[in-house]
Amino acid sequence: MKKIYFVLLMAIPLFTFSQDLVSVNSEPEQELKGFKMYPNPAYGNEVYITTESNGTKQIKIFDVFGEVVLTDRISTNTLDISRLVPGVYVLQVTEQKKTMTRKLVVK
Repeated sequence: MKKIYFVLLMAIPLFTFSQDLVSVNSEPEQELKGFKMYPNPAYGNEVYITTESNGTKQIKIFDVFGEVVLTDRISTNTLDISRLVPGVYVLQVTEQKKTMTRKLVVK
């Protein structure tokens, strides 16, 4: 009886598996320096987005289903969100080939 238990205990390490971390994008993630978005949560019709360089920004806003609900290109720091219904969104800002993604709550 003891021999059977010993054989079973020796076989357990054979059935263990491991997972390796695989990186799909090997490029280091570049973030926009000085990125700020306010107010969040947004109660009005505007959200202010600033960066260190304050250049022209390409904006995409996604709903919780991943659908693009708003796209805009802004050269100022003001984004009009009056077309959005209250909810949780993902805001993607691209400026000078650098992208930031943040959660945006509209009340």
